[in-house]
Amino acid sequence: MRTAQLEEGAPAFCLLPSAYCFLRRRKSLGRDSIRSYSVVNANIKKCSVLVTGGAGFIGSHVVERLLTEADYAVTIVDDFNDFYDPVLKWANIAQVIGHPDVQLVKADILDQEALPELFDSRRFDCIIHLAARAGVRPSLKDPLLYQRVNVEGTYRLLDLAARHGVAKFIFGSSSSVYGLRSRVPFSEIDPVNQPASPYAATKIAGESACHVYSHLYDMQVLCLRFFTVFGPRQRPDLAIHKFTSLMANDQPVTLYGDGRSGRDYTYIDDVVDCIVKAMAYNGSPFEIINVGGERPTKLLDLVLMIADALAVEPRIEWAVEQPGDIPLTYADGRKARQLLGFEPKVRIEEGINRFVKWFLDRRETASMPIPACNYI
Repeated sequence: MRTAQLEEGAPAFCLLPSAYCFLRRRKSLGRDSIRSYSVVNANIKKCSVLVTGGAGFIGSHVVERLLTEADYAVTIVDDFNDFYDPVLKWANIAQVIGHPDVQLVKADILDQEALPELFDSRRFDCIIHLAARAGVRPSLKDPLLYQRVNVEGTYRLLDLAARHGVAKFIFGSSSSVYGLRSRVPFSEIDPVNQPASPYAATKIAGESACHVYSHLYDMQVLCLRFFTVFGPRQRPDLAIHKFTSLMANDQPVTLYGDGRSGRDYTYIDDVVDCIVKAMAYNGSPFEIINVGGERPTKLLDLVLMIADALAVEPRIEWAVEQPGDIPLTYADGRKARQLLGFEPKVRIEEGINRFVKWFLDRRETASMPIPACNYI
């Protein structure tokens, strides 16, 4: 694997660009050490950020946002697996390939050679861990795969981060951890002991691992519980994308249950905004924070909303409720406001209109060539 050289003098921690100086004591693996870092001007060196799953839906948007800030050097790690068409992932990052501040690593987070070599070659100030096997229903078919990738993979990244002195770790968790709770809105202080799917169980385990490493190795960790993220580049198997595709092609939409189940849909731009704010957070060493739109939408209402945006009449077929599904998600967003100053801005109606426009604009590009790229 070809690797990049570590920039000498690169800062060991970064907030959003600002001047700061601090002294912190880190419990390093096997020994205590005092490390002093002083930054006169944070623009002198770019903040080095690793984004796992960086070619995916959320990850690719995060990468683009960081590059617009002009103060970040971004390393993307993605294995381009076949959970959905890898060509779509290549298309997600087509605009950033070749950018001077982007390094692409095509590797699995379970790779015991590529990832340690990457950490040996480059110092990271922050890790945004979004790589995961996603989806409630697919996790029912192969729970052990979800366990390996989502739990073991997270442990491996946390361990590498601790060994290499990474100061901040942001973990992409999920509202699915709340499981079968009936009390809403979901608060971060609610117990998460009733997961309804293997996927949810792996996210709970991931959060627990994050707490362990934050406690043991003085690494600041924020677990962000995403609530049903949607928007351009959304995976084709997810409800909004799937419903849009079916209705745009005059196909019936299958709804499970009675159509009254609700989801707290969160637009991708809001999610990315919250992640960037989490990078700037310099408070307590460990936090779990909801990231939601704070406004549940019923499934049937969602379908009608998409149909209106497409200017079509939906054809609905009803089916029995699926195992692993939960009746309602609803985020309590007070903690995100208090700690991060995060407030969702894009309402579901506007987000659906934006998504449908994106979908229609790209209908003719169903088959895209994989862009030329030199990756490591």
